[in-house]
Parts: sequence; structure tokens; C-alpha cells
Amino acid sequence: MKKLGIMIFILFASLVLSIGLKFEDLKDLKRLSLSPVLMPQGVDFESKAVFNPAAIEIEGTVYLFYRAEDWTGVNRWNGTSRIGLAKSQDGLNFTRESSPIIEPTEKYEIPGGCEDPRIVKIDDLYIMTYTSYDGSTARLCLAYSKDLKHWTKIGPIIKTMKWSKSGAIIPKKINGKYYMYFGDSKIYLATSNDLRNWQVYLKPVLYPRPGKFDSRLVEPGPPPLITEEGILPFYNSADYSGIYRPGATLFDPMNPKKLLKRTRKPLIEPELSWEKNGQVPNVIFLEGSVIHNNFLLIYYGAADTYIGVLGMPLN
Repeated sequence: MKKLGIMIFILFASLVLSIGLKFEDLKDLKRLSLSPVLMPQGVDFESKAVFNPAAIEIEGTVYLFYRAEDWTGVNRWNGTSRIGLAKSQDGLNFTRESSPIIEPTEKYEIPGGCEDPRIVKIDDLYIMTYTSYDGSTARLCLAYSKDLKHWTKIGPIIKTMKWSKSGAIIPKKINGKYYMYFGDSKIYLATSNDLRNWQVYLKPVLYPRPGKFDSRLVEPGPPPLITEEGILPFYNSADYSGIYRPGATLFDPMNPKKLLKRTRKPLIEPELSWEKNGQVPNVIFLEGSVIHNNFLLIYYGAADTYIGVLGMPLN
């Protein structure tokens, strides 16, 4: 048994370098800016809203891939979504690319667009999940890139569900497979050998909780972190008053279906004017996280209109 335990520890350690973050310390997350780090601008693809960003840190630069909406289709599909790119050296002050990085080109992406990205790096590829919306059906899709600029789409990846969203991939294999949390009312788990073909576990791994801040729905946040305690997925949630607040979970490092811990209270509440007022009021929605200068930075959409950032130092 001792030898087996050592083998399991070595296998998990080889997955990815874990970070020294204790689950209970998440109470220390704070806003790092009282103003949005990105706001809508101009008259083009990001004129109506910018929100729900993916994030990745590469050689000291934070890359933020954000959902941008224009003013087309109001009261029909709410505005066409594209994915823009902004860069920062400090994680707070961003410079944007002038054109979107990913645009709707496929029939399942038109007219609603490409929404809510999440990004991980696996080997020499950047893997992005995003939601396509054709005006009536949402589908979880995947694209990959070697340079963060040129993306190859492989289309919808959940074949057994008509409606699918919000794919958060664990960026290394566990027990020989890739795992992904996804869903937008309950959280499901899917596995893959090649990142293209995914098999879904029929039973959700996380449900809403009656009477709690997450009583109406739960939905994955950024790609999970690997800590010394286990797999740490943040999640987004709503109650029946329509307030969106984030929480966190901890899953077994060798069994991503096994829930170990879950926050009893939300990590943060919509309090600032730009979190409470926008095209969808009272929303804090986490989608991207990075480790930057020994800080955990978590980027969120606020009121489906702006982008903010939370942070905490790591030990």
C-alpha cells in the first residue's frame, strides 16, 4: 500500500506543478480595482459590452480573451458576440487588439456569435473552449492555436446534448484522460483521449443547493487550478432573485468526480455600480485566472457589460 501511495503521489505531481493555495484562504480574494479593467468602446465589435474573459499568462504577459458584443440583433439574439484580445504586463492595465481574434463563421455560430471563452495550454497548443449561438441553440465548441492569433475551429464537442455551454478543461491528463467540467444549470464532467471526442458522465458532479446563494443554477468558471489539496474549480451561480455570485469547489486529485469541499458562502457579491447595473444587473461571473508575479488573478464579467479583476497573494 505504501508503494501504491508513492506511485499515486508521483503521478499526480507529474500532471502539473501545484500551487500553494489552501481552500480556506479563498476568503482573502479581493477586488484589485474599483473600476473595470476593460469597458465597451467604439462603434464596432465591442461597442455594446465586453465581459466573461478567458486569461492565460505567458512569459510575464497576461493575455485576456474576452467576449465582445455589438449592437446588432437587439431584442432578438442580444448582439453578435466575437472574441477580442487584450494584453497586460501588470494584469490591470490592458492594450487591446483592434480586431477580434475569433469571429462567427460557421452556421452554428450565426447570428449570435462566439461567446464566453476559456483557455488552457496543453503541450505546444493553446486550447480554447467557447459557446457558439445560432440564435436558438448554444453549443460548446473548441478551437486550437499555436500562436494565440490564428485559430482552428473543430466545432461542437458535446454530441449527446442539444444544448451545452461553459467548458473548463483540466490542462493535463489524469489516469490517462483529459477531463472537462461543463454545463449551465448543473455541472457535468466529460472525458477525452484527444481533446476532440468527449464522453459525458450522465450524472452531474455539482448541483444547485436549495436555499443557498447557488440555489437556481451552477456553471463552471475558469479552467480548474491544481493545488496541493486537489483540483480547484471555481464556479458561477445564481439564486432565484437573479443575483449571480461565484463559489469554489475542491475535487479529489485522482478522481475529478469526487467532491471534497464546497464554499458555504459566495466568494464575492455584486456591490459596485458597474457590477449591479448593466445589460444583466447584479452579475459577477468568473471565467479566467492566471498566476502572475505570485498573485492569483481572476477576471470576471460584471453585469454582462464590463470586466473586473479579483486577486490574492500566494504563499
